[in-house]
Amino acid sequence: MMKMDLVNMIIGMLILIVGVLIGVAFLVLLERKVLGYIQIRKGPNKVGFMGLMQPFSDAIKLFSKEQMYLNYSNYIFYYFSPVLSFMLSLMIWMVIPYYFNMITFNMGVLFFLCCMSLGVYTIMIAGWSSNTNYSLLGGLRAVAQTISYEVSLILIMLSSVILILDFDMMKFSNYQMLTWFMFMMMPLSLCFMSSLMAEVNRTPFDFVEGESELVSGFNIEYSSGGFALIFLAEYSSILFMSLLFVIIYMGGYDLTLFFYLKMIMISFLFIWVRGTLPRYRYDKLMYLCWKSYLPISLNYLLFFIGFMMMVMIYKMNLV
Repeated sequence: MMKMDLVNMIIGMLILIVGVLIGVAFLVLLERKVLGYIQIRKGPNKVGFMGLMQPFSDAIKLFSKEQMYLNYSNYIFYYFSPVLSFMLSLMIWMVIPYYFNMITFNMGVLFFLCCMSLGVYTIMIAGWSSNTNYSLLGGLRAVAQTISYEVSLILIMLSSVILILDFDMMKFSNYQMLTWFMFMMMPLSLCFMSSLMAEVNRTPFDFVEGESELVSGFNIEYSSGGFALIFLAEYSSILFMSLLFVIIYMGGYDLTLFFYLKMIMISFLFIWVRGTLPRYRYDKLMYLCWKSYLPISLNYLLFFIGFMMMVMIYKMNLV
């Protein structure tokens, strides 16, 4: 029985990975279409029906292009950091609360935070191992930005964890039957959304790939397969962050069409922000994190700790 369970679990994980990759392909297509219409032009519309096959032709083109070999790079680290980045972005997907045939985590929030913390090392190593000034600058920016926003991200997530007193993502749906956490803690949910954008290096926080001053940032020396893997890692993280926001703040995990529509809506928000807002200045990015988000998240955390202590004291008095 145990052997059969293991086989089922492996098959389930493979189906999940394929599903995530297809989801990423169509998220890229959605982004290109939406950005096209925002800029009053057509997006991809030639390959396949209304451009539906464009992401797949792009993937084939990228993986069949010639790989560049740098003379002065630290080759092993340069070659394997995109692979590691892609693996980490897929590992995070194991946290999704499944009803059947998958790995069940009762420490899902902690696992997510561990994987997200490791993600910064891949960018840093990619920037350092390329051995060029632009990529090194991009890598250093990534470290500063990701570490800064991880602090506020963890504190914001802790407020939700304290409310349900559990690290299991399945429990969030039980506590949001009557009202969503988004309405209960509106400023926190907005801080969480923009912290997620900073965490996955999206506009207006995309300083790691600041094209205006760093050409293309940490990935400037990557081409063909390496670039494709970095690209896939970023977009699968965006998809997962959308899912995480829905689980924590918009009603929890549910196997309904409405759940997936909410997830698509949050993914669309990432794209909409990219098409609308200009890039922040770097000092303002750090100011926003340390002077705005950190105090707000700490205040809310202390408030929820006090609130839960009052609830527990009230329950003890009842007993």
